Amino acid sequence: MRLLFIGDIVGKPGRDLLRQGLPGLVECHQIDFVIANAENSAGGFGITREIGEQILDLGVDVMTSGNHIWDKKEALDYIGTEPRLLRPANYPAGVPGNGGYLARSRDGRSVGVISLMGRVFMLNIDDPFSVVLREIDRLRERARIIFVDFHAEATSEKLAMGWYLDGKVSAVVGTHTHVQTADERILPKGTAYLTDAGMTGPHDSIIGVEVEAALGRFLTALPARFETATANPRLNAVIVEADDRTGLATDIERIQYSADELHDLGRSVLDTPERSARGARERERISAAAGSPARVLGGLGCPSGVGHRANK
Repeated sequence: MRLLFIGDIVGKPGRDLLRQGLPGLVECHQIDFVIANAENSAGGFGITREIGEQILDLGVDVMTSGNHIWDKKEALDYIGTEPRLLRPANYPAGVPGNGGYLARSRDGRSVGVISLMGRVFMLNIDDPFSVVLREIDRLRERARIIFVDFHAEATSEKLAMGWYLDGKVSAVVGTHTHVQTADERILPKGTAYLTDAGMTGPHDSIIGVEVEAALGRFLTALPARFETATANPRLNAVIVEADDRTGLATDIERIQYSADELHDLGRSVLDTPERSARGARERERISAAAGSPARVLGGLGCPSGVGHRANK
């Protein structure tokens, strides 16, 4: 199974990238299941019902979150009615919503998704290391493939979680910093790992905020109103391929696309039914020649953005 995880969607620029690029990404990269961190999707802070429904309608299967999940008050009600929106599993008992979800891909395969939050330089909530084991045990009864979004500040805490869950889940991918890291790997026991998937939103910014306001805070220590930036929107994401029998990862690739690159990607595979059909036939040809499902894009003529891969 091929999983696409989209880094923190920030405001309207992030949502526009998703709208423009997700169909092409799914087609070109042969994606089976889509997860996205959506906690900053409403104006850069929080999520609303309307925006959550838009994201799901665009083709995201499960939305994860983190410390900004409650920034919009309506999320308290929305999360209770939408099981595909997760809050960190290690929030205390009694908090609305759930931190894990058993989903199904479009072809009926089970996928477990866990949203988790770190505690170093973050809220002092329940221990993520003990909570995640309970969530894994609950999901493992019905799903071999399990993906963990670990929303945390400290790279040390994220790395610790990756090693702690090595061999127990398909992937541990970090979020929160909005800066994509370059340490994708498959750990020794078969878990794909990336410290941070990055941000889907405006990259000529300070982690999604207009530069002037954020820089002013550093220079003067005075309060400033943060507005979501708009310049240079880029999609940051990671693709994980996992074995359906074992649930362990066989491949991880982090990707970055500009808005123009996403536009070109969509045109290359979705312009016409004939082009899409040709792409499907070419994938079948490559798969037959290789004796296994094809994972290369060259045969499709698809622009690949900036991609980096590690495999088992």
